[in-house]
Amino acid sequence: MTSQSLTTPTADQLRRAPKVLLHDHLDGGLRPGTVVDLARDGGYAGLPETDPERLGTWFREAADSGSLERYLETFAHTCAVMQTRDALFRVAAECAEDLAEDGVVYAEVRYAPEQHLEAGLTLDEVVDAVNEGFREGERRARANGHRIRVGALLTAMRHAARSLEIAELANAHRDAGVVGFDIAGAEAGFPPTRHLDAFEYLKRENNHFTIHAGEAFGLPSIWQALQWCGADRLGHGVRIIDDIAIADDGTVTLGRLAAYVRDKRVPLEMCPTSNLQTGAATSYAEHPIGLLRRLHFRATVNTDNRLMSGTTLSREFAHLTEAFGYTLDDVQWFTVNAMKSAFIPFDERLAMINDVIKPGFAALKSAWLFGSTGPTSGSAAQDA
Repeated sequence: MTSQSLTTPTADQLRRAPKVLLHDHLDGGLRPGTVVDLARDGGYAGLPETDPERLGTWFREAADSGSLERYLETFAHTCAVMQTRDALFRVAAECAEDLAEDGVVYAEVRYAPEQHLEAGLTLDEVVDAVNEGFREGERRARANGHRIRVGALLTAMRHAARSLEIAELANAHRDAGVVGFDIAGAEAGFPPTRHLDAFEYLKRENNHFTIHAGEAFGLPSIWQALQWCGADRLGHGVRIIDDIAIADDGTVTLGRLAAYVRDKRVPLEMCPTSNLQTGAATSYAEHPIGLLRRLHFRATVNTDNRLMSGTTLSREFAHLTEAFGYTLDDVQWFTVNAMKSAFIPFDERLAMINDVIKPGFAALKSAWLFGSTGPTSGSAAQDA
């Protein structure tokens, strides 16, 4: 144990810590200024504000409704300006840059190709543009002294009927930057079992997939995602708390689904700020992640939509350290959980943990010995 293992990390330490992000939406993380630029260049006149600062505020306030459905409405504007190859390339490149600047060393960023076809792009052209943008963003980050690796998750919309087509698309591009598949959208009325053909196809192809489940609908959504569909991870999964009982004396009893999720080490892609916005949690201090961490679930910390939530991964950790008194050791625990759960080969996950993440946190925790700051996450990664 070091002194930094026992104290609350500073905002700067959280930013410099080498972090891993598994649940981040490309169309939910645009820079406000980029939205304004792309709307102007593409002739989109539907923005509620054209000043970047005011537009950023509008997105955050519109997302603070407490309703998942209202939250999802904000994406009409971002998707509207992401309909050309150049726009998709720019958004993807800036996404990688912004994450790297925040100390993220590995990220899986998801988007729905079917939502970017209005200007005539094909599904394959959408995927190629985003992948090329991510590679460019990685190069720019490296030029700025940071290292990041970004993989894409192709999302199918659960209210639509293209999930098998998108699953086949993800499989076709799996060796060119796409690491897995996802379904997203409003849960109520659109159970994951509607897309069993896509999940069965992915399992036959030995491919990876996560499912948005247990964000707004509850335990049936989680149960179906796991036991019917075979999800590798749960997007959010926050409602697993409904299957955990706490007695007056503090005794904790896990229901059979919660016990299965913990015992099987099912990764939970938890997004605290987003959960507050959509009503899935009431406050950071009361967010289920605190109990799930104590019970050693495979919990991870994520941003969901950085624009709508006005957040970064560092800020998510800052909220949790304030709410639960987490130390750098706790942040490292969440980070290692996330890297263990990534959709890249085992040897590459292990190398990221042993050669990038652990050395980066060790440098931060040992800096107090020398009375100075340690290297940034980018520097730690660059030396690996």
